[in-house]
Amino acid sequence: MRIGIDIDGVLTDYERFVADYGAKFCTEHNIPYSIKPEHYDEGKVFGWTEEQTEAFWNEYLVYYASNYPTREFASEMIQKLKEEGHEIYIVTSRNEYGLPKEYQGKMKELVEAWLNKNAICYDKIIYTEGSKLKYCVGNYVELMIEDYSKQVKEIATQIPVLCFDSKYNQEAKGKNITRVYSWYDIYNKMGDFRDVP
Repeated sequence: MRIGIDIDGVLTDYERFVADYGAKFCTEHNIPYSIKPEHYDEGKVFGWTEEQTEAFWNEYLVYYASNYPTREFASEMIQKLKEEGHEIYIVTSRNEYGLPKEYQGKMKELVEAWLNKNAICYDKIIYTEGSKLKYCVGNYVELMIEDYSKQVKEIATQIPVLCFDSKYNQEAKGKNITRVYSWYDIYNKMGDFRDVP
């Protein structure tokens, strides 16, 4: 089976990163805030302007893309799936927004170095813009692991989705959507999917 895996919010705990580093950024720059965890977008979480959002990423994106840890057991569970004969496609909308000037044009390099550093094995990386559904369909992805509500709901119209639980995706429910809470939970809830590579 061909399994699609998102990066931000699935391989990383994006929700935790935004809460931790967003509050740090606000404190260090004297920006008043109140956290709205039901939002995915970091600017909406903290009530930032576009300029503040860009400044946040300018300050922390290279660290996040290069050194922020993976979720527990992501590498081990993906390795088990590979050993069972499945293909792993990394499907990410990661882009250049907020990168400092000296890193412009290097996001793909940062992504691939981070995957290698964290022993995340894969067969292919797909960089997307807009809806991921067309990329999943076009690459014959048979199961997608995603956290962003809009993407979860769009992909689930045609492909089963394992939705990594967060405060910002509670409305992602319905046919073809199974909620998961950890990488061991992902592995276990794949059930019959795993049995037919």
